[in-house]
Amino acid sequence: MFLAIIAITALSVYAIESNARERSRAASQAYAQSIAAALDRRGNSFSSYLRAGAALFSSADDVTPQAFRQFAAELRLDQTYRGSEGIGWISTIDRSEIGDFMQREAVRQPDFPSNIPVTSFGRGEVAPVTYFYPDTARNRRVLGFDMYADPTRAAAMDEARRTVQPTASGRIAIVQAGAAEAPGFGVFMPVYRPVPGSQSRARVLSGFVFSTFNAALFLDEAIDSAPPAQLGVRLYDGEDVGRGGSANLLVSRSLGDGGMDILHQPVRIANRPFLLVVEEANPDALQQLSMIALVFGLALASLLALVVRLLARQAAEASDRLAFYEQQHSIRNSLTRELNHRVKNTLANVLSILSLTRRRSENLEEFATSLEGRIRALSATHDLLTESDWATTPISDVIEAELQHVVETSTHDVTIEGPTVDLAPNDALSFGLAIHELATNAAKFGALSVPGGRVSVRWSLSSDTLAEVEWCESGGPQVPQERHRGFGTELIEKIVAHELKQDVELDFRPQGVRCVIRVPVRRRDEFQIRDGQPSAPPA
Repeated sequence: MFLAIIAITALSVYAIESNARERSRAASQAYAQSIAAALDRRGNSFSSYLRAGAALFSSADDVTPQAFRQFAAELRLDQTYRGSEGIGWISTIDRSEIGDFMQREAVRQPDFPSNIPVTSFGRGEVAPVTYFYPDTARNRRVLGFDMYADPTRAAAMDEARRTVQPTASGRIAIVQAGAAEAPGFGVFMPVYRPVPGSQSRARVLSGFVFSTFNAALFLDEAIDSAPPAQLGVRLYDGEDVGRGGSANLLVSRSLGDGGMDILHQPVRIANRPFLLVVEEANPDALQQLSMIALVFGLALASLLALVVRLLARQAAEASDRLAFYEQQHSIRNSLTRELNHRVKNTLANVLSILSLTRRRSENLEEFATSLEGRIRALSATHDLLTESDWATTPISDVIEAELQHVVETSTHDVTIEGPTVDLAPNDALSFGLAIHELATNAAKFGALSVPGGRVSVRWSLSSDTLAEVEWCESGGPQVPQERHRGFGTELIEKIVAHELKQDVELDFRPQGVRCVIRVPVRRRDEFQIRDGQPSAPPA
């Protein structure tokens, strides 16, 4: 159910975002069309001005400075047509007429250039700029420039002559006042006059009415007339952005280098194709409705998952609690059986010790003393096992516990050393009794009965499952070879060997007793009922 709700939420968000993108693309399309329409209107509007000028000047025998200035002033370009650099007149003359043209214009315009650089690339005619309005210092620098010298302008003028229509040029550079060159374009309209004295309708090209446009201002005027939108706009010369790349770019009002949705809108300005590119930045965040749907879906899915998790947790806790109580019941039964078994073993050991001690004792005092010492030895080992929760007990701890009541550190030298070896509980009890008997015998008759006596207890692992403990005495009284067998000997050689299920080597050497006891090293799972105390029931 959680995954189903998440899937439905994701599908809803996708549908909302797709719809928002479609609306946004439709708005971008409408915006691009509105700008294209504004550019087309402006191009047609100015083309009408050029057509009107061509019609006016085609009926005149000559275009004088006064006539052109009057025509241009009535257009009021600086007030009504933002982006236009001005309007001008280009005379087309034969190369042989350049001298007469220069003399005539020198009279009409005192500041007209004194010569015209002839760079028309093999053409038989030249096309110098004769007038340009408004009459500013920057615009006067254009006077006398041969328009045929620029291939871009020349191509547009030839196309205008062929179609007899206002024709826009490709990308040209416009010199700005006190600034770098700006990209722009020109629009040219040919002017034809009837041939003087001809009875036919033959007409001859007398010149061009033209205007140049700053592409950035021209586009900004169209953008200002379109509905506002947070979109980027670029204008290219031609119908293909890739045809000229950045060299083909006229003006850019881009949003930046981030992710963009691009829309191409063709537009024609003065019979020339241009390409308008509209950019829309990809949104960095989801739509508000998408965010609401996403938050609601995630909240519902999370709530459902929480409820299911709580129910599952309660079920798991109930199951764990039942398992815990079953485990506790099993542990209690096991502990009861183990306690019964160990009590019986301990009582059996006590009875055996009691019986053997009674048979080997000559009087009541000796019986009581021997029995008390052996019961203490058994108790000392029990204390160690209790501290370890009847788990394992190190050999070294058992030896130290049994020797502490008979060894005087100031007069005896006792060495206890060996690797870390842990004994099982029953093995530790039997081993402790053996060490007690050896220590008691040494304290009464052996090395621990005289000052300077030495006892060495060393052990090692003969295998992974068997430890070998060696008891050696030296420095004590000489051990008599003729002696009766006491209870300690019987206990070590019979009871301990039987309990440990290993042979015991007991050698009464003249220089001191030597005893080798082999003790099993068992795995925990061979004797341990449980690991530590029972844990608390689950909450």
